[in-house]
Amino acid sequence: MLTSQLLSGVRNLGQVARRNFGIAAPALQKVSDPIQQLFLDKIREYKSKSAGGKLVDATPEIQRELAQELDKLAKQYGGGDGVDMTKFPEFKFQDPKIDPINAESAN
Repeated sequence: MLTSQLLSGVRNLGQVARRNFGIAAPALQKVSDPIQQLFLDKIREYKSKSAGGKLVDATPEIQRELAQELDKLAKQYGGGDGVDMTKFPEFKFQDPKIDPINAESAN
């Protein structure tokens, strides 16, 4: 019984290895289709332009609209001048004041 479970596990491991190789093999091969190569070149070009987290090929008008929308969101969610909206908020919880229980006043 133990040998049949062991053989079953080895067969399953072989199937998983073949499946993973079948998925990864095309990614490891050089692209032979010129359309695919052009697509990859354009993706790499776009990624190199977008370095720094800024918008790619943005006009001054688009940048102004982005700034306006970010300001509107900051005002809507409690931001303002000098408030860092990327920082996680700090919560301060205070215990409520409770009147002490007095046994004499309960009677």
